[in-house]
Amino acid sequence: MIILVIKNQNMKQQNGQHTTNYFDTLIEVSNDCKASAGQIPALKNDKKTIAYRQFALVSKNPYKFTSDDVLFQVHADKNDLTESEYKAAREQFFSKGQACFRASPLIKQFGWGLHSDSNGKVALYGRETEEYQNLIDDPNTAKVKGMRNSKK
Repeated sequence: MIILVIKNQNMKQQNGQHTTNYFDTLIEVSNDCKASAGQIPALKNDKKTIAYRQFALVSKNPYKFTSDDVLFQVHADKNDLTESEYKAAREQFFSKGQACFRASPLIKQFGWGLHSDSNGKVALYGRETEEYQNLIDDPNTAKVKGMRNSKK
């Protein structure tokens, strides 16, 4: 098995910790995503899925959190961490590399693009929206493709 690591110039390591943060970048909807528009993830068996948790946090708080903030908060909520445990748990969580939003079901399955501003704060845009198209057309915004759902 060969593992390929691509270091994006728009991602920066912070304080020796791994990061998933991008800056001035749009993570585009995966090429093989079947959703023609951004779809709201549903609960599965009355439980909050990763996609549901990510969507709820980012859609209600555009440009408030970084990718790292969102991914850690989803991890903390899923594992029932208390706020007093956050600092140590976050350091542990980012002591090793984590999958970035390119691998998120929001990008791969639900038709959402994720934009990171110059401060690394994120917002979601459905692929059908004018805002998404404006980001695609913006020469000052770097673009990275979401990961594919299947190998080709």
